[in-house]
Amino acid sequence: MGGCTECAQKGGCDDRKGEMMTAIAEALAALYPTRTWGERDDEQAFGGGVTLDEGRRLAAAIEQRLGTAAVHKPGGTDEYCDYVYVLCLGRSPSLIELRERAAAPYPPALHQAAADAGGDDDGVDLRVPGGALRDVYLRVALSSLARFAAVQEVVITAHDDHGELVICETPRTGVFAPSLLPRFRKLVSVLAEAGWRHLDFGDMTQPPDGFHAGDYAARYTGVPVIANYLFYPQPCSAVTTVVAPGAPAAVPALRDGQPALPTPGCLRQPPVASLPTLAAPLRVSSSR
Repeated sequence: MGGCTECAQKGGCDDRKGEMMTAIAEALAALYPTRTWGERDDEQAFGGGVTLDEGRRLAAAIEQRLGTAAVHKPGGTDEYCDYVYVLCLGRSPSLIELRERAAAPYPPALHQAAADAGGDDDGVDLRVPGGALRDVYLRVALSSLARFAAVQEVVITAHDDHGELVICETPRTGVFAPSLLPRFRKLVSVLAEAGWRHLDFGDMTQPPDGFHAGDYAARYTGVPVIANYLFYPQPCSAVTTVVAPGAPAAVPALRDGQPALPTPGCLRQPPVASLPTLAAPLRVSSSR
């Protein structure tokens, strides 16, 4: 395959990239008048980005257009974005659905039925096998500061560690797997139709010119890149690990030899409301 210099579309891409970088520069100048990370002018951001209802509507639109599960997740207290996880390879119900429901109480009667029968009341095996489960997503970050969206390839795994459920989320700094590109292109089209400017993640992994890191290194180590000014503060490839007791009653296990669903078949069944959940508090950690 030829490189960008040989591509017939290179001129159009260069024009689009120039417009994108100009939009980023204008947003950074307005949001960070002192040109220092952590010194944001929140009045400039008021009403400029995603709302909870809009994020949910966008997830529903993505799910309908792409024919796969799209799970909306509000950002954390330190983040300035919401997320939509688009399932590309995995099983139903998805691991992100399980993780986001894991803090709710697990019904005692259902818990006992699962323990007695090795499954839930629908006959689904909930025991975690020796091997890890693995889902692949396109994770959309929707900024709460501006009408910007960015997409990362994310892998989420889950395994039973001596009775504890361990769920790890590992993002990449962009979308790299060729098999994800057709779905990625459709996703970008849905974002554009909804009025969101898609920012190429690979162009946001460097510090913005002329900006100062402030106290970023003391809080997160390293220096903040463009994505840390517009979406979230943590390093872009930081791994998040969630640990909770009660793994045998939490994850729909794969039976021996059952393959992962192909990319077109990642439909969510049963609905989220029927998913089992965990009784104990979660432990969450992040690492670079």
